[in-house]
Amino acid sequence: MSRREAILEEMGLAPRWRLRRRAEARTAPPPAAAPVLFASPREERIARMDWAELKAAVAGCTACAIRATCTQTVFGVGDERAEWLLVGEAPGAEEDRLGEPFVGQAGKLLDNMLAAIGLQRGANVYIANVLRCRPPGNRNPAPGEVANCSPYLLRQIALIRPRLILAMGRIAVQSLLHTEASIASLRGRVHRYAGVPLIVTYHPAYLLRNLPDKAKAWADLVFAVKTMASLKQS
Repeated sequence: MSRREAILEEMGLAPRWRLRRRAEARTAPPPAAAPVLFASPREERIARMDWAELKAAVAGCTACAIRATCTQTVFGVGDERAEWLLVGEAPGAEEDRLGEPFVGQAGKLLDNMLAAIGLQRGANVYIANVLRCRPPGNRNPAPGEVANCSPYLLRQIALIRPRLILAMGRIAVQSLLHTEASIASLRGRVHRYAGVPLIVTYHPAYLLRNLPDKAKAWADLVFAVKTMASLKQS
């Protein structure tokens, strides 16, 4: 049994679809993100920041009251020129403690999911959240909190220039796509956020509670790999 097959078995996924190998090298740089119209001087200021300025701005952000209730901001982590951008909801307790998105059991499952399609955290993958602060009690983010954090994510996208965004979980999907539609109704199609192709799937934490949907998440990953391949050829 190969390492990838062992990972899929651990994830409880069957059947084990095989992905065709494709060239790893980029054939062309990804397109720049679509221009965004900014509504405030704050958004315009964030849109001009480099990585160092953006990280400092997030660390010192007090735009939301939840900053006073969390341990630290969680900026994001990974390859700053990644083709893959993964976006989740908001930091949980472990993320708030460690300052990194997708850790703990959900993070371990995410790492296994990435490994199953030949990826790994930090190598051609960048991971972020819709929110940079943990909401009290892990409650759902309020619309105003999402709006306050959106300029940070938009600037990250502009700096990274990913080829594909994988939105993970209901809150992330609905926030990025500005919809109340369910993940089930949005799966299997290519959407867009800030001009970048976007695919939706379930959050690893949800999959830990709903094991039968792991097979659906695997189908989403297969679809994402095929989409990425087509983007490289275009």
